[in-house]
Amino acid sequence: MKKRILAMLLAGTLAVGLAACGGGEEAPAPSGSGGGETAGVAKEELKVGVVHIGDESDMGYTYNMVQGVKEMQANLGLSDDQIITKYNIPENDACADALNDLIDRECDIIFATSFGFGDYVTMAARENPDIQFCHATGTQAHTEDLPNLHNCFANIYEGRYLAGIAAGMKAKEIGNPKLGYVGAYPYAEVISGYTAFYLGAKSVYPEVTMDVIYTNTWNDASLESQTAQALIDRGCGVVSQHSDSTGPATTAEMNGAFQVGYNADMTEAAPGASLLSTRIDWGIYFTEAVQAVLDGKEIPKDWSQGYADGAVLLTPLNEAIAAEGTQEAIEAAEAGLKDGSLQVFAGPLHGVSYNPDGSEKDVLDLAEGEAFIESDVAGGKTSAPYFDYIVDGITVVSDQ
Repeated sequence: MKKRILAMLLAGTLAVGLAACGGGEEAPAPSGSGGGETAGVAKEELKVGVVHIGDESDMGYTYNMVQGVKEMQANLGLSDDQIITKYNIPENDACADALNDLIDRECDIIFATSFGFGDYVTMAARENPDIQFCHATGTQAHTEDLPNLHNCFANIYEGRYLAGIAAGMKAKEIGNPKLGYVGAYPYAEVISGYTAFYLGAKSVYPEVTMDVIYTNTWNDASLESQTAQALIDRGCGVVSQHSDSTGPATTAEMNGAFQVGYNADMTEAAPGASLLSTRIDWGIYFTEAVQAVLDGKEIPKDWSQGYADGAVLLTPLNEAIAAEGTQEAIEAAEAGLKDGSLQVFAGPLHGVSYNPDGSEKDVLDLAEGEAFIESDVAGGKTSAPYFDYIVDGITVVSDQ
């Protein structure tokens, strides 16, 4: 029997759960592995549910997720009525309502695509052991002993590093070593990404520094534009983002600055500013997970793949505005990522992580030849990033 989840049951746990997530703490190893094998589901009877925080119009995060769902649908030959999608669901009790509807409609597998859905997804998985729940960017599958709860991410920090090379080359060409970054929240997922971006830029332009301003929201086009403007006003010549809209791209273009995007090709929105973007090909995971349900096979408790696997991609370089030699520099780094000779978070590297109250939590001090390994699922760690150190050369300016 399918069981609906009650949002009120989560009221006492959400504040603790959301505060604990995203802080970069490495979670302990789970007590169980992925869900075991079952009888499988006939393809014509399969129902797939998806809960999105936004919709395709953001031309960023949700747009990219939707493309992944479409890729999965095409790969597996599913009809439109087998995919039940909930758009524009906030990270609050509305998520419980959306999950309840998908449960009532007898979905066999449900994907929840935003970090703050975690507590709701965990409750739903606990109450409905016959449904598979896959939470993108989450961490709770790693700590909960629930065989039908799964987390997934990809090594997007590798793509961020490569995108940073394009930014660094452009910054060097224009003679401005100051980069800017529109960050969503001070979570490890965001910090890991912008650090990789900065290190990529620094690899080709050692003089670069970077200012970061948090918006404290995943998707607010107006606020993202305002934040990009604030960074440009501080003298940043190239900006990037961990935010969902094209606002930073269009703002850069209006100011004669340059931009590196996330989740989708933003050159159409800002052809005179956007150099390229990096994104995750979610279709790979969505296809694997749904195929596992069809076959009655186990879905990994935690899943992550990287650039070498095709799970992390770059959009085409905007050759009309990119600095000379950018493509060659990216290709050299790509080769290093693929053969393992390039580690993104490699020493010498120094940084400090902080508690929510601003007090110092930990210090990173990597020597030459040492490296911090991110999203090390094979080593028993989470797919979600846990690098949360503010490294030398990066300044967190303020929160919006």
